[in-house]
Amino acid sequence: KGWCTVCVWGEYSYALGKAIGPKRKEGGAMSAITVFIISLVGIGVGYFLYAKSIDRAIIQPDRNKITPAKMYMDGVDFTPANRNVLFGYQFKSVAALGPIVGPIVAIQWGWLPALLWIVLGTMFIGWVQDYASIMVGVREEGQTFGALSFRLISRRARTILLIFIYAYLLLIMAAFGKIVGFDLMTNPAVPLGVLLVMALGMVAGHMTYKLKMDILVTTGITVALSFFGIWLGTVGPVKSLFLAINGGATSPLLFGSVTWAQFLWSIVVLVLCYLGATLPIWRWAQPINYVAFWIVFLGIVGGTIGIIVWHPAIPADFPAFSNFEGKLGELKALGPLWPLLFVTIACGAISGWHSLVSSSGTARQLELETDALYVRGGAMFLEMFLATLSLLCAVVGVGYEKYVALVSKGANAGVFANGLATFLNKIGIPVSFGLPYGSVFLTLMALTIMYLVVRFMRVASAEFLGDAVPAIRNTAVGTIVALALSAVMIWTGFWSYVWILFGGSNQLMASLALLIISLWLNSKEKNYLWAFVPFIFMFITSIAALLNTAWQVIAANLRGTLPIDKLIGNWIAGGLAIFLSIAALILAWYAVNALMRPAKVSKPAGA
Repeated sequence: KGWCTVCVWGEYSYALGKAIGPKRKEGGAMSAITVFIISLVGIGVGYFLYAKSIDRAIIQPDRNKITPAKMYMDGVDFTPANRNVLFGYQFKSVAALGPIVGPIVAIQWGWLPALLWIVLGTMFIGWVQDYASIMVGVREEGQTFGALSFRLISRRARTILLIFIYAYLLLIMAAFGKIVGFDLMTNPAVPLGVLLVMALGMVAGHMTYKLKMDILVTTGITVALSFFGIWLGTVGPVKSLFLAINGGATSPLLFGSVTWAQFLWSIVVLVLCYLGATLPIWRWAQPINYVAFWIVFLGIVGGTIGIIVWHPAIPADFPAFSNFEGKLGELKALGPLWPLLFVTIACGAISGWHSLVSSSGTARQLELETDALYVRGGAMFLEMFLATLSLLCAVVGVGYEKYVALVSKGANAGVFANGLATFLNKIGIPVSFGLPYGSVFLTLMALTIMYLVVRFMRVASAEFLGDAVPAIRNTAVGTIVALALSAVMIWTGFWSYVWILFGGSNQLMASLALLIISLWLNSKEKNYLWAFVPFIFMFITSIAALLNTAWQVIAANLRGTLPIDKLIGNWIAGGLAIFLSIAALILAWYAVNALMRPAKVSKPAGA
């Protein structure tokens, strides 16, 4: 059934692409505004019809129930938060580079299959996992998925899930760390703006929780100063200073293929992650994510207004559907549309990372149960809109020729920065500011996720190894171990393989979250098929994508033409892909057996 679904998906994309193509050539081009309308219709149907009906009929939130944030308020992890602050925190805690880089890469199969997955994936799978994850966390007193798997499945399932989560989070650090440390922060116009946003986020936390200042005043001051800092980073003397820090226009090689600038800024990124993983959440993660949300949100609004003012047509030379192998122009083929498209676009449609943030993070900050759909469902649909904007940045803002040129050089993130700068320019913002702003936008999207990833790695390692290795329970020790492993992955892996591995493991985590949600719903005697059916599709798709990638990286090593650092990175990547697949298969077997248990009827004695 899964294969037939993909065939229908591909054939529909191909037929619709052919139908749209001739119209473009005859001057009846499809407008970029139409793409936005499709996205908005998806948000309307998904949130206001499907999500709200599930919310009312099955979950039935109660605003009078005491939430874990109030029950266990400790000022560290359990902290009640205003629903609007929490919405900003949630969006910035889950919307990283997935909904941006994913669509930009995936349009090598054509922009139409990518758009269909963004809209339909969010409508029927993405919000389901996100919202259900937060409600499971709230109803189970903020328990992690590890603790839930122990109770709902078995002790062995808990162990496998914790190891799986740790390896999966390591892949997120590798994928995002390479883009931020190697590509974005090495741009001399970017670091000052990023560092000032981080500092102003801490100021916002102090103003909100210590000085008890009005949230509107806090937001206005910190966001305005953040934009000033981003502009200041583009000034000549500042750029010259950071260029000198980088070792000049051409940074010298330090080891393998890693330059001094890449090494330096990847270390800075890891230090920021250490702070984010060890400081109280109200001091660092929540306020910084909140300030960064406004930097990102205003960019989304500005880019959207730019498209509306410009109202461009989809370029005739950018195919709605290219081919099933993802071969666009002279670019290297990505591989088969199924399963790879569905893991290449990760967070823009569904993401396992969201389930960890929702269940173990946001659920511990939710003030009222009735805020959950607004905070988690709303943030997921806004992320869908961001993914649509990213797709248009590539297709319309950059165009076919420039897109191919940038991607061929590995500048996937640069596609978004260039496209956003083009849109902002239509409303009078100079490209000289728009380009670095787009890069800061991307950096904040990644960084504000990475230190939360390290925080969850620390928690997972303590939960798994705490009894056998007591030192790992120490906050500093657990964090440093996670960062050391991340550094190895960042400095040795091929980005293209790492991204697919991240996407595959991310979607596999999402499927396992849907499976645990199904178990929980079943234990409460509630309808679980709305979570279990998406689990089946995502599980099969993700396993297939991981095994496909494992074969590619191992085959590349066997050819014997790679430098030693990339050879090591490939063996690690291939091993992780195989391990994650086996671990997920075992876990799914245990879980499905647990799900079927209540359906078994015991025979009467003597029957």
